[in-house]
Amino acid sequence: MELDAEDAKLVTLARAARARVGATEGAAVRDADGRTYTGASVSLPSLSLSALQLSVASAAAAGATGLEAAVVVSDSSTLDPTSRAAVQNLSEDAPIHIAASDGTVLTTVRD
Repeated sequence: MELDAEDAKLVTLARAARARVGATEGAAVRDADGRTYTGASVSLPSLSLSALQLSVASAAAAGATGLEAAVVVSDSSTLDPTSRAAVQNLSEDAPIHIAASDGTVLTTVRD
């Protein structure tokens, strides 16, 4: 699947977020103003967040009111419902691209 340049940039950012900390997932989102936010999965005794949940939370904390697109880089080709719901909180129609660790887009989830 060929992505436009802006969505391809999200794949690069998500891969970097994942690699930086050796996480199981990396994610990146672009808000309605074109700003990007990244995150990696968090697994602590008292807190567990997917990379996409963290990216969306960062965007929301920065005042984003909408998302244009999201990317998750993971070894899984499926998207968990809570990550999908996090994106839907800020956008009903933003595509969520799921990519493998090498950056190959496996699928795109749209509602």
